Amino acid sequence: MTLLYFIIAISVLVVIHEYGHFWVARRCGVKVLRFSVGFGNPLWSWKDKQGTEYSIAPIPLGGYVKMLDEREGAVPEHLLDQAFTQKPAWQRIAIAAAGPVANFLFAILAYWFLFVSGTSGVVPVVGDVKADSPAAVAGIRSGDEIVAVADEATQSWQEVSWQLVNYIGEDASIPVTLMSSSGGQRKVNVQVTAWLSDSDAPDPLSGLGLRPRLPEIPAKIGQIVDQGRAQAAGIQSEDVIVAIDGDAVENWQQVVEKIHAAPEMAMRWQVERAGDVIELSLTPASKTTDDGNNIGFAGIGPFPVSYPQSWITTSHASIGQGLILGFERTGELISFTLESLWKMIRGDVSVKNLSGPITIAKVAGASGAGGLESFVGFLALLSVSLGVLNLLPVPMLDGGHILFYSAEMLTGKPLPEKVQIAAIKLGMFLLLGLMMVAFYNDISRL
Repeated sequence: MTLLYFIIAISVLVVIHEYGHFWVARRCGVKVLRFSVGFGNPLWSWKDKQGTEYSIAPIPLGGYVKMLDEREGAVPEHLLDQAFTQKPAWQRIAIAAAGPVANFLFAILAYWFLFVSGTSGVVPVVGDVKADSPAAVAGIRSGDEIVAVADEATQSWQEVSWQLVNYIGEDASIPVTLMSSSGGQRKVNVQVTAWLSDSDAPDPLSGLGLRPRLPEIPAKIGQIVDQGRAQAAGIQSEDVIVAIDGDAVENWQQVVEKIHAAPEMAMRWQVERAGDVIELSLTPASKTTDDGNNIGFAGIGPFPVSYPQSWITTSHASIGQGLILGFERTGELISFTLESLWKMIRGDVSVKNLSGPITIAKVAGASGAGGLESFVGFLALLSVSLGVLNLLPVPMLDGGHILFYSAEMLTGKPLPEKVQIAAIKLGMFLLLGLMMVAFYNDISRL
């Protein structure tokens, strides 16, 4: 299913991106020779009345629109007026920019759909606050509801996280508005320094020392990691943990605490299975956290429980309001992506945050399993990322072509061929380096 959702996500976004190039190229009178989804020899292809070949190829990591172009071979004289290279620079800029713009338009429509159909989330009430953490020092307490971050209203934990990610890598004082369980409001300032700059998977909530309020989770096994320590010990899904090392266990949090405290240490577990109590021996593996501590890791997850309905917030937007919100969210994502890239270049954010196809596939699978709302939100986010990446002024990308054609408009003639070739080589080097880092990060996360 992960592979299926990955192929669906990449194919949808590639079609949208390349259709942007295709649509504007046709409007500018450029002859399109091929519209391909995927790379490699076509598995299936057909042609339309204008001679454009549409193909589906086996490697689902991209696609392309091939246009009539004098740089790729001789063009018959009667078709010269349809060649890409014969069009004025402003039309070539429009064709190059159309792919990323199509990605942004898709994101706007996706968010419009989500806002109109209704979005839901968990009310941001604090469960636990880690001692001596930035949140604890600022005076945030268990039971407080976070109603605003940086004066932006927050109705769910997703909105809280979205406001907090803007501060990653910074020295900042984060203004947070709280409402206590008694109903009184107060504002605190949470101080952070180089916040989460070294983290390869920054979590804004745990980075402040916050844990959301959770329903009581029973000590019942749900998930078991294949070939993990729990599976090797004979633990099965739906086992109920009765005791660990002779201490009675009442909820899942107690299980987590005991496992974390016992890396590579043998533990005696008593579990109830089909009415019988069974004793098992489990030795948790050792896992190093971002702050350098070693904790135990058994490879288990809790049996799923539902949030009380009163903990869930749902909002619906009108058709017009949803469109405005879609524009705003897409603009925020574009700004956030560019700012994150700049922070990475400055060294304020770790390059470990770069992700490649393996991570994208895993997230695609997880979001697909989460339902339509989750998957559409993932597609919108990935579409914005694809659009921003392609607009970067790097040769080989759409932004690099736009840079070349803009220089041509200013000077009245194309850049010298030697300059273009050197720039393309530099662009290939940068892109290959970026891909290598992303693949390395993917493999490291596995």
